[in-house]
Amino acid sequence: MDVKGKTKDNIKARLDVALFCNRQNMELVCDESRVAKPRASFVLEKNTQLLVYKWLKSLRFLDGHASNISRLVNMEECRLYGMKSHDCRVFIQTLIPLAFCDLLPNGIWDALTEISHFFRDICSIKLNVDHIERLETNIVETLCKLEMIFAPSFFVDSIEHLPIHLPFEEKLGGPVQYRWMYPFERLDIIVGM
Repeated sequence: MDVKGKTKDNIKARLDVALFCNRQNMELVCDESRVAKPRASFVLEKNTQLLVYKWLKSLRFLDGHASNISRLVNMEECRLYGMKSHDCRVFIQTLIPLAFCDLLPNGIWDALTEISHFFRDICSIKLNVDHIERLETNIVETLCKLEMIFAPSFFVDSIEHLPIHLPFEEKLGGPVQYRWMYPFERLDIIVGM
């Protein structure tokens, strides 16, 4: 939105960090003529990003597990292009803990690993009520850890708070493979549609 007199929400949220939060590492640095954002603790250096993309380029999966993620890597731009939702699910549930193990500070890696394991466990075939109740308790702490890492503007959308409701939905509806779309997308990958 380009409305006169309205600042970008991200910049306004970062200005609010100085007023309401106690996080000096996220505050904007204001000079006379410009505003600069300090480098976030979770941002990887260019050479470290290249290590991750080289690793992704060398990955091979079993047939039907995921598409060939190595084809989606663009080394020059350090980007992933054309990931389908099933590839994103595989990346979130299995690759994040492996890819960033030695590259991120422990607190950040722990929070990312916890959210990764949460989604892996919530998508499991077998259900255990005690385990689901533990997931229900732990996801609140995991989201609090993520809120301490990322800027408050990341959490303005309601989708970031959706994981809190997923264990309850799983208790009511049973395993997610009967309700979510991943099996059909996985079938598309296997058939090659």
